[in-house]
Amino acid sequence: MEVNAARALAGARSCFVGIGLPSTAANLARRTVNPDLVLVYESGTLGSKPTRLPLSIGDGELADTADSVVSVPEMFNYWLQGGRIDVGFLGAAQVDRFANINTTVVDRGPGRPEGRLPGAGGAPEIAANCGQVLMVLRHSRRSFVGTLDFVTTLGHGAGPGDRAALGLPGAGPTAVITDLGVLRPDPDTAELVLTELHPGVTVDQVRAATGWDLREASRIGVTAPPTTAELAALRALKAAAADEPPHPAETSGFRKAGARRSRKDA
Repeated sequence: MEVNAARALAGARSCFVGIGLPSTAANLARRTVNPDLVLVYESGTLGSKPTRLPLSIGDGELADTADSVVSVPEMFNYWLQGGRIDVGFLGAAQVDRFANINTTVVDRGPGRPEGRLPGAGGAPEIAANCGQVLMVLRHSRRSFVGTLDFVTTLGHGAGPGDRAALGLPGAGPTAVITDLGVLRPDPDTAELVLTELHPGVTVDQVRAATGWDLREASRIGVTAPPTTAELAALRALKAAAADEPPHPAETSGFRKAGARRSRKDA
């Protein structure tokens, strides 16, 4: 999954990176298919070149290795809303058939309090303004749902024309990469369809892990297995993250707690 997500960034000039799986994929892309990729993080870092996987958007490694650090208002008003970022890379707690995202709250069932999630962050602006959006998450009925419990970030709304009607300049989600395969929006309906399987995965497995009646492309491809070089780069990234002591900025208060959560989520 992470290798195929990294491959999706081949040819991109810049990527607005979410923490977690998107950050792993983007940093892997810099070490494999796209060494010139400019990584942009919500905290205001442009051209970060971290030596390990960052623990959060506030990880000092991102600022230490960046070409430039700007204010958050400049990041959003000038770089993002100005249409200067090619690709946004996002994760999700829930996604529906039109690639809309929930990262706010989930219904835990009768008699149980709702489950609170991290929230929107910059995802709505990323999905609205980047040239295109890639998504990466693990495939299960818990995540791929018929109806979102909350719409945090608009993908393709309720179908064709919704983004244009809202004046959103970006193309929106163009691929959802999972541990089972790849889903892409149908050009006519904007509904996600299965276009590729990972080696050894069947269509029935993907359908069983999806909370709606998943459509399939007329011709389903099979992704290439990871190469030795790709696996070595990925393992090196993860090993560096495990061995690196926390940055001084991560050793107190809010950032320290956030770093622990991010490491667990990764």
